[in-house]
Amino acid sequence: MLKLRSLNFTKSPLTTLALPVCTDHPLTADPALTAIIDQARQWQEFSGKPKERITIYNPAGIRAHRVILSGLGPRAEVTAESLRLYSGDLVNHAAKGGLTEITIAAPAPDTLELDTETVLRGLGEGAALANHAFEHYKSEPDRVILQKIDIAVTRHVSGKYKPLAEEVQTVCEGTLLARHWANLAPNDKPPEILAKEMAAEARRHKLKVRILSEKELTRQKFGALLAVGKGSDKPPRLVLMEHRASGARKTVALVGKGVTFDTGGINLKPSGSITGMKMDMAGSAAMAAALITVARLKPRVNVIGVMPLVENMPSGRATRPSDIVTAYSGKTIEINNTDAEGRLILADAMAYVNKKYKPDMIIDMATLTGACVVALGEKMAGVFSSDDLLSEQLVAAGRRTFERLWPMPIPEDYLEQLKSDCADISNVSKGRWGGAITAALFLKEFVGDTPWAHIDIAGPASIKKGNAYQTPGATGFGVRLMWDFIRKLETGN
Repeated sequence: MLKLRSLNFTKSPLTTLALPVCTDHPLTADPALTAIIDQARQWQEFSGKPKERITIYNPAGIRAHRVILSGLGPRAEVTAESLRLYSGDLVNHAAKGGLTEITIAAPAPDTLELDTETVLRGLGEGAALANHAFEHYKSEPDRVILQKIDIAVTRHVSGKYKPLAEEVQTVCEGTLLARHWANLAPNDKPPEILAKEMAAEARRHKLKVRILSEKELTRQKFGALLAVGKGSDKPPRLVLMEHRASGARKTVALVGKGVTFDTGGINLKPSGSITGMKMDMAGSAAMAAALITVARLKPRVNVIGVMPLVENMPSGRATRPSDIVTAYSGKTIEINNTDAEGRLILADAMAYVNKKYKPDMIIDMATLTGACVVALGEKMAGVFSSDDLLSEQLVAAGRRTFERLWPMPIPEDYLEQLKSDCADISNVSKGRWGGAITAALFLKEFVGDTPWAHIDIAGPASIKKGNAYQTPGATGFGVRLMWDFIRKLETGN
């Protein structure tokens, strides 16, 4: 659907052509397009500033029914993210107008202070991610989905970057899949059902998949994971996915928290906090979708996906505060708060993948703590890592994708706050402060010496108000981040 095309604008008939315009620098050398931009600048309401937009119908010199000119602002201020917002806004504008296709003219090479690949990724991602609406439960669709999105480039660029459009489309489809799973109502995704859906999608793309049932989890002594799921009538599951690549030099384990609904258990959440807890499995959705994306794009990196899935409910069977359980690793855990459940299922999942697969690194992703949202807000995730290089690589991937990460500390002396008088460790801190840090330190106790990073996505996993390429609800945060990290790991750049 998303394609790069080399076009002769004077000869190629187009329904809708979109032209980006900077206030201070031309983005095209095509005489026909330059003439249209000059015509638009004659009108007082258009100068190329951000959010300015004007439409010209049947312009002279080219065979387009309409040309939409949108401002990007000064050349020096154009970033990959502003290009995502620009193309996303165009797709939404076209959809609202009932259009089914659009051609976006890419800025000519070297006209922006960005390399060509960054420009094309930004335009492609914004357009593909915007061309979506979660309407699973709607009787009638609210918006048009465009059937064709082309990015017009020079012949040289088209030849060199032709595979890039397919890659961007694939990664964005992974992001939209993660959004879909996270947006589903909790009654439609108990652990057993979600595990089957994830497995079916993974097998469709030739991943090796295994689902551990409650019986198997009990046999293998996943004590922490089982403790979280005890209160629910819906038994837990553990989904394993494997991408094996010929000639791979690295094995990466991706672990995603999958609490399909989180009431808090016996430590029941108040009404304001319980809203939106269907998305407490956003980490598992992102990691499963990342594995599927990897399977489709086939990097020379071995990637293992582990998604522990549970429902955290209060009942007569539920785990109580002060209960002590034995984790998969053999450590005993005093559960002093049943609403600190995500770290329990991650602890078992990470210990398992570390023992069974011996990966070169483990990355977990979780909507883990409100404390991280307090620290960083709703638009940025925190990354806690035992390995400085791994942390730096993830932060760099976040800059490129605008799935931003901020490196957070994990001081060892804070581990004192997790001491238990009765067990090896408590699942919550004795104090009120530094909750994101102590949660990360808890997880660190279950990865051994393997390089590890924990990404707390409690803030950016969902948004209340959409932007140009994200509708309200789940964002799919993490899929593009993980793909960017893995593709760079493959090339060593």
